[in-house]
Amino acid sequence: MTEGESDKILDLINPAIKAFRRAAQDDPETFWARAAESLPWHRRWDRVFEWDPEKPDERGRYFRWFVGGQTNLAWNCVDRHVQAGNGGRAAVVCEDERGDRSVLTYAQLQHDVRRTAAALRGLGIRKGDRLGIYMPTCREAIVLMLACVRIGAVHIAVFAGFGSGALGDRIAMSGAKALFCSDLTYRKGKNVPLKGIVDEALAGSGKHVAKVVVHRRGADEPPMNQGRDMYWPDFLALGGGQSDEVEWVESNEPAYILATSGTTAKPKLAVHTHGGYQVYIHSMGKWVFGLEENDIWWATADIGWIVGHSYIVYAPLLAGCTTLAYEGGLDHPGAETFYRIIETNAISGIFTSPTAVRVLMKYGSEPSRKYDLSSLTRVVCAGEVLNAPAWEWLQLEVLGGRVPVIDHMWQTETGGPIFGNPWGLGVLPIKPGSGGIALPGVDAMVVSPEGDPLGPNEKGMMVITRPFPGLTATLWGEVERYANDYWRRIPGKTLYLSGDASSFDEDGYVWFSGRADEIIKIAGHRIGTIEVETAFLRHPGVAEAGVTARPDPVRMEVIAAFVVLKKGFEPSEQLRRELLETVRRELGPVAVIGDLNFVSMLPKTRSGKIMRRVLRAVTLDKDPGDISTIEDAGSVQEAREAWEAMRKEITLH
Repeated sequence: MTEGESDKILDLINPAIKAFRRAAQDDPETFWARAAESLPWHRRWDRVFEWDPEKPDERGRYFRWFVGGQTNLAWNCVDRHVQAGNGGRAAVVCEDERGDRSVLTYAQLQHDVRRTAAALRGLGIRKGDRLGIYMPTCREAIVLMLACVRIGAVHIAVFAGFGSGALGDRIAMSGAKALFCSDLTYRKGKNVPLKGIVDEALAGSGKHVAKVVVHRRGADEPPMNQGRDMYWPDFLALGGGQSDEVEWVESNEPAYILATSGTTAKPKLAVHTHGGYQVYIHSMGKWVFGLEENDIWWATADIGWIVGHSYIVYAPLLAGCTTLAYEGGLDHPGAETFYRIIETNAISGIFTSPTAVRVLMKYGSEPSRKYDLSSLTRVVCAGEVLNAPAWEWLQLEVLGGRVPVIDHMWQTETGGPIFGNPWGLGVLPIKPGSGGIALPGVDAMVVSPEGDPLGPNEKGMMVITRPFPGLTATLWGEVERYANDYWRRIPGKTLYLSGDASSFDEDGYVWFSGRADEIIKIAGHRIGTIEVETAFLRHPGVAEAGVTARPDPVRMEVIAAFVVLKKGFEPSEQLRRELLETVRRELGPVAVIGDLNFVSMLPKTRSGKIMRRVLRAVTLDKDPGDISTIEDAGSVQEAREAWEAMRKEITLH
């Protein structure tokens, strides 16, 4: 944005946020140094920031934050709170869909983390070694993550819904020495076996993996590979005589790596560090989510995703609050589950996905009225755009306008939010459907394909002009790919491309239209998938909608739409006409609907993103191919089953 546009944003916000934004713009290094000073450091940094866009350092990093500083992410999450006399405060509450529940205070969490850290050393894991985690959102997995980081090792968590191919790829790319898994996970009333998937994954690409540690939950004994596999109690016994002390590390040492999708079939491994990442998620936890010690916080994600890392585990514990980790479907065995968890735990803040909101919306607001939701003070959403109809239903109908429902946006690569409504500093007027403003310390603008800045309401590509502490500085093992995929996409410009098609309005609020490669081009007009899906949601009978492009000989492309109806509505020609008219009324005649398909479900990732590649495959009557590298994707098998089900359903209609 230009300076004039930036000034206009400031007209909407209070003086504290004005001061924050201006301080960040005028002197970014001093701004982030002050943010870093809110956390303890074993050794203060020598330099705040170093950046060479053309040449990485000897570790493949193009920039570094808090250079020379020594810290440990896990120690700041756990030990410092115990030292401050807060060991009796609840740290982690774990629940699952079967009704099991456990609570760990900060002192108990410290005990378990230290015990597990000693066991890791007994297993031969040392600073810099990688270990894989293929487990559901459970107590043991969270303790393991913290223990790994405590000793300076590097974890790579893989969502426990991926198939063997995706798991094997990620473990092989990371060079993990050990893999920790559960024998099964719980998914909507079913036991889903995991150990067989592990064995299949390692048979093809597990040459680096010397040990597999199995967290047994089921009654039946899983298949075990003698000499390689061991159960959790045997692993913990290895800690005898081993040190459980913290490993202090330089700020830019990796804490974990996590896969995100690429434009090719090969996933990318983002790297997040002990120093910069810690400062960023802690800061955004305060500024955007308002995380405080007295919060009981619930992020409804899975630990296999970036949200699970940043806002189930690390940021809430850095803040010293209580974080709830839930394993299971939010609407299983019924829609009451979501509201019951809020009441029984007195949840004060929720982080969920727009898709979760739309799933709950299918059941109406009646289930919410059975429960006391008065403990809630805010709800934040991310994953896809929170469409205006879904926002209206949750904030106005369910929560009665008492609790702000705030959208924001970020990526695996950014570690934490980059756009949003800074509730913790002072909430801005909410514009339903907007992702908010560029947050303090994030320099963003919308540009043309040539990299030229665009004005208000002009659609283009979202870019970041300067690194911030949460941004990954390299890809694990792929230094050149990092620069080429993110910073060198526009010739002659050093700009980080987020991959999102978007625009800023006249007030500086950002509006995302979809991924840049998902824009639908109709007779020379460009329209975003999210815009069309939001238009469908304006009809009272629509619960969810997903759209993609279909080739058209006259218009180049037209819209292929897939619509899930609310309970009480049935497919009919009359309803079809109403939906077409609704979209036309919202978007005008440019939004040409070529196909409108009624379906019972949309293929989505476990983190809530619509798999538009699968929609496009259905539209073109093609196999979706390997979808395992889609960001936050579910298993290949799940996606293929969804594809087949949609094809059959469309044939019937």
